[in-house]
Amino acid sequence: MNVDTNFVLIGLVAGWLAGQIVKGGGFGLIGDIVVGILGAFIGGYVLRAAGISLGSGLIGDIASATLGAIVLIVVVRLVKRA
Repeated sequence: MNVDTNFVLIGLVAGWLAGQIVKGGGFGLIGDIVVGILGAFIGGYVLRAAGISLGSGLIGDIASATLGAIVLIVVVRLVKRA
């Protein structure tokens, strides 16, 4: 697999996991991918800024992206309520 395929697969898994954790369900295939990819950017930024490493490889990438996706979902919910 190439980098683009890995990025989409990590986004899909991370978005689905975040949806299960925060919302109780996924956002559909495209929604999970988008949430996961955005979460990967957010998670990577936040964890780097905090000096935290979740490890390298697929599991670390999924964990980081999932954390970022959870943050994204929570922030979107807060903004919607305001």
